[in-house]
Amino acid sequence: MKQEEQQFLNDLDKRLWTMANKLLPMLDAAVYKHVVLGLIFLKYVSDSFKERRAELQAAFADPNNDYYLGDDGAELIEQELEARDYFTEKNVFWVPALARWDFLQANAKVAVGTVLQVKNGKVYEYKFNGIGRLLDDALEAVEKENPKLKGVLEKDYARKQIDSALPGLIDLIAEIPFKHGTLHAKDILGHVYEYFLGEFAMAEGKKGGQYYTPKSIVTLIVEMLEPYQGRVYDPCCGSGGFFVQSEKFVEEHGGRIGQISVYGQESNPTTWRLASMNMAIRGMDFDFGKEPASTYTRDQHPDLRADYIMANPPFNMKEWNAGVKDDDPRWKYGIPPANNANFAWMQHMIHHLAPHGSMALLLANGSMSSNTNNEGEIRKALIEADLIECMVALPGQLFTNTQIPACIWFLTRNKSGNPSLAGGRGAGERAGTRDRKGETLFIDARNLGYMKDRVLRDFAPEDIRKIADTFHAWKKGEGYADEAGFSKAAKLEDIKKHDYVLTPGRYVGAAEQEADSELFDEKMARLTAQLNEQFGESARLEAVIRENLARLGYGG
Repeated sequence: MKQEEQQFLNDLDKRLWTMANKLLPMLDAAVYKHVVLGLIFLKYVSDSFKERRAELQAAFADPNNDYYLGDDGAELIEQELEARDYFTEKNVFWVPALARWDFLQANAKVAVGTVLQVKNGKVYEYKFNGIGRLLDDALEAVEKENPKLKGVLEKDYARKQIDSALPGLIDLIAEIPFKHGTLHAKDILGHVYEYFLGEFAMAEGKKGGQYYTPKSIVTLIVEMLEPYQGRVYDPCCGSGGFFVQSEKFVEEHGGRIGQISVYGQESNPTTWRLASMNMAIRGMDFDFGKEPASTYTRDQHPDLRADYIMANPPFNMKEWNAGVKDDDPRWKYGIPPANNANFAWMQHMIHHLAPHGSMALLLANGSMSSNTNNEGEIRKALIEADLIECMVALPGQLFTNTQIPACIWFLTRNKSGNPSLAGGRGAGERAGTRDRKGETLFIDARNLGYMKDRVLRDFAPEDIRKIADTFHAWKKGEGYADEAGFSKAAKLEDIKKHDYVLTPGRYVGAAEQEADSELFDEKMARLTAQLNEQFGESARLEAVIRENLARLGYGG
């Protein structure tokens, strides 16, 4: 993306967020989120529809186009522009007249009214009572016309009783252009949607963290796994951040969206809707199952074997196993304890991993060392099976919803490598990698990152690059060397010596300190003289303060 376009998006984000917060201060973030994101979604489908409509109108009038309607086609153009198939053939959502943004904005301030709308060349009367009801009917109409959106859109604007604020929000979101430079509706509104998701997650705090993984962590995992093509799966997908970043990764490396297939699952109904809308805005084909459901008891993709799996499951989840049997085929490496789901998530993901697949999941640091309730035995079995490819220890304060220290586990079914450089972009093991059997990379990233505000830390792009480049250099066997305090390539024998504990700090050691060229005696004399100078200055300042206090009558 051009620098000017990126700056345009950044400025647009901040302006919209600031103004939106002024318009609806009576709702908390958890409710307000659906109000704003639902409107952004309506703006997106309408803008995409409008863009396609303009393309068709030009094509119908162009003698050199296959869609040309002939010299007498002027009378047919309006009728043809309402033909649904012209839109769906390009994966553009069909938007009924009732849900088109111009119509909504024009009637947003009408309390009660009857409006004429045209469908298939015929005029119909539409009666509504307030903008909240109008928006609900518009979303209902969009969902009815597009089966992929069944059950996805939250249609309860009327129930929220916020009609007085909605016209201002609609006028604000109307300012989002559907074109800017090379950016189109999908790019602009997808970016705004993602930005608002992050802002709402921060506003909601702990609750927000249940559906939103910090962008920098998602980017790090995607840069390390490199999902060029194949099936991408997230069994607790939240708002779909891993899929969004995977799409960006593919496009930035010269690929197409269609090179990856998206599969996800989410148990929270409202989060399931957010994720579905997120995918729809980006024009991505997705399969999130028929409904929101528990990954453990109602697996929506039982036969899926994914090439890439990425997840940020709830840390240390308790009482997860209701309705799950101890002899479940997923528990190949041991039965996970009822009071902690960490290794249940991990084994569920391994179960769904293709023969050459790779996966990454965020877990609490305790997963790397705990020996209670069979966790140590499960970890040992995973290590003995040579599934662990890389462990990354993260700095604290990265998450909005928890202060629990976290790490990233990278696992793969194939460490045998693919030395051929002619392999192209296949799913699974990338071309140019070496045999890494019996070896695991440890990365301690706890000292990376910066404080973006008083409570949250973030990774800078160079931090992500350093970690990802280290991982890929190790996989290729080119340009990698252990770095004290940061990275260490360890053999299975080394891990056994550490009792199968996977904490990177145990392996990478301490960072090397620069040699001190100053002799000890000279340094001690210099520091002592400096300290005496500071003591003298302190005594002088104390005398001045006492003198001033005495002059004011407070001395003693």
